[in-house]
Amino acid sequence: MLPLEGLTVIAVEQAVAAPFCSSRLADAGAHVIKVERPEGDFARGYDAAAKGQSSYFVWLNRGKDSVVIDLATREGRATLEELIASADVLLQNLKPGSMDRLGFSRERLRKDYPKLIMCTITGYGDTGPYADRKAYDLLIQAESGLASITGGPDGPSRVGISVVDIATGATAHAAILEALIGRGRTGDGADIRISMFDVMADWMAVPLINSEAGNPPKRMALAHPSIAPYGVFNSRDGKGILISIQSEREWKKLCAEVLGQPDLPNDPRFANMVERVRNRALTDATVGESFGKLSRDELLAKLDAADIAFAEVNTMADLAVHPHLRRIEVDTPKGRVSYAAPAAIFVGAERQYGAVPGIGEHKTLPQKKS
Repeated sequence: MLPLEGLTVIAVEQAVAAPFCSSRLADAGAHVIKVERPEGDFARGYDAAAKGQSSYFVWLNRGKDSVVIDLATREGRATLEELIASADVLLQNLKPGSMDRLGFSRERLRKDYPKLIMCTITGYGDTGPYADRKAYDLLIQAESGLASITGGPDGPSRVGISVVDIATGATAHAAILEALIGRGRTGDGADIRISMFDVMADWMAVPLINSEAGNPPKRMALAHPSIAPYGVFNSRDGKGILISIQSEREWKKLCAEVLGQPDLPNDPRFANMVERVRNRALTDATVGESFGKLSRDELLAKLDAADIAFAEVNTMADLAVHPHLRRIEVDTPKGRVSYAAPAAIFVGAERQYGAVPGIGEHKTLPQKKS
């Protein structure tokens, strides 16, 4: 038996943040009923990479039921009310105020369904000057300052995945699980409110603290502001290899066993971390020259033998054949699709993953709880 079997989640959701959360609840056995507008979740149209279907939708909607409800109609609102009355969790990330205008204010639901756990995802929260703004992943990357510390010296950059949406969905998932544990102890539901901006502001705590201390972080691409050498160096055959030297012991081993220059640490310019950072350009040039004399395979063997922390700067093609990539396969309306497995492994209780639903594929409403 899966840990959330017997629980019903109503997900009035779209895009990425809320679907990320509800997909994890579905993986754990919850009966997730995804409420879609008649034209479907707009994330269904983001791309056509998964056998003609959206990669986002296929990734984030496995194991759910899809029920089409037109909330603009009285009948649709009555259907949603019936679903909520039977639910343990209500998750939604519609535009701020939308559920209130439809008659589903959190205050009213809290009163009518005191055991219900509600989780509302917004861009900027319920109050404040930006509360009514539209908020998407990249907008919050910019607004939170994340883009300002991402990229290289030439300018800000976006993180290459929907990191704000994913972080927000993961935060919602954890909060709902906490609320379920709390309800098991007290019998009371919860009203959880999560803003995308708050999630990223929390994640930005370290650069914020440093900035307020007079040390604003600089964009350094794949380098590190206070450690050297820490960055990408190319092999003779052009493969980028990222190394991280965290201690003087590691620096001496790198010099002796990889660079072939055991006396380098005796040079005052490289004698300690402070000096190597002060002379970063020379440090990097010295390491880069030695790396450029060796092939990728030779470098990896030497780095591994010296127990130096390193990683290859891989492409998606490299990831696809990576020896540590775990995969799952899920059924979709257009056939089975393979993609990366969820990270958590439950030893002795291997997970099975449900199918991705077509729009409105499921018609049956859950039975009312006694």
